[in-house]
Amino acid sequence: MADITQRDGTWHFDGEAVRIVPGRGKGVHPLREALGERVVPLHALAGVSFEPDRKGGRLRLRLRDGACPALRAADGRLKDAADPYQLAVEKDRDGVAGYFVDAVRNALLLEQVPAGPADGFLLPGPSLPVAGGGGDGTASFDGETVRLTWNWKADEIKTSNGPVAFPVSEVTDVRWVPPIGLENGHLRFVRAGAPASPPAPEKDLYSLDLWGLSKKEYTAVLVAAAVLVRLPGAPAGAGTGTDTGALPEAAGPAAIGSAPPAGDEHDVALRRLRELGELHRSGVLTDDEFTAAKQAVLKRL
Repeated sequence: MADITQRDGTWHFDGEAVRIVPGRGKGVHPLREALGERVVPLHALAGVSFEPDRKGGRLRLRLRDGACPALRAADGRLKDAADPYQLAVEKDRDGVAGYFVDAVRNALLLEQVPAGPADGFLLPGPSLPVAGGGGDGTASFDGETVRLTWNWKADEIKTSNGPVAFPVSEVTDVRWVPPIGLENGHLRFVRAGAPASPPAPEKDLYSLDLWGLSKKEYTAVLVAAAVLVRLPGAPAGAGTGTDTGALPEAAGPAAIGSAPPAGDEHDVALRRLRELGELHRSGVLTDDEFTAAKQAVLKRL
C-alpha cells in the first residue's frame, strides 16, 4: 500500500488500483474537479514516474493508450494542471513520491501488465449527465441526446436557429481542440452525412467555439469523452467504459503464462522490503506506514 496527499489531491495504491481523489480550492483545475474521483486498475497502467524540480516535483501515471476516454478525447492536448493523472508534489514529500512510484512499478512487474494499447476503454467515462464548454455556448449529454445551447456571444447563425439537440446514434465522431495562444479551440460533433468541409466552428450549429477566456472551457472535453464511449463504432467494452473482465488484448498463451518465475518474485520482494526498511529508518515512513507496506509486500509472495 502507498499513499500521498497533497494540495493537488490524494493518491492511494492498494496493490490493485490507484485511487485518485482531486483536491479542492482555487488551485485545482476545473477539469480535474469536474471529472472527480478516478479508480485506475493496475492493468490500465503502462508506467509511473516522479519528476523532481526545485519546488518539489510531479507524479505522473502513464496509462495504456486507449484506456481512458477522457485522455482519448483530449488526444494529448491537456496541460499538466488539467491532467487528472498528474499530481504536483511539494518539496518535502519527494521521498514519499519515490516510494509511491516504487510500489506501483513493483506491482506492474509482478503482475506482468502489458504496456501496449488497450483494446477498449478500461476506465469509465464521465458521470452522466455531463455538461461543459464556454465561449459561445454549452454542450450537454445525458447518455442518449447531445444538446448545444448558445449564449449572447454566439454568432447570429446560431442564436437565430436556437438550441440544437440530436441523438448520439447520429454522431460518427467528436473532436475537442483547446484554445492555444490566439487561436480559438472548439468542440465539434460530426454527424452522419455531414459535409466533408464543415463551416468554421463559430458558424457551425454542431460545434462550440472555445475562446480560452476561462479554465472552465476545458470541461468541454468531458462531454466529448462521454460521447466517445457511446459511439456506435466504439471499441469493445466501451459502452460503459468499464473493464469487461476479460484478459488484456494479449489473451493468448503468452499473456496467460507471462507471470515471472517464483525466484524473480522473491528477489523483487526482498529488494522492496530492504527499500521499505531504509525509508522507515530515515523517517520517511511512520511505524504504521512501514508495517502496512511490509504486510502488503509479504502478501504478494
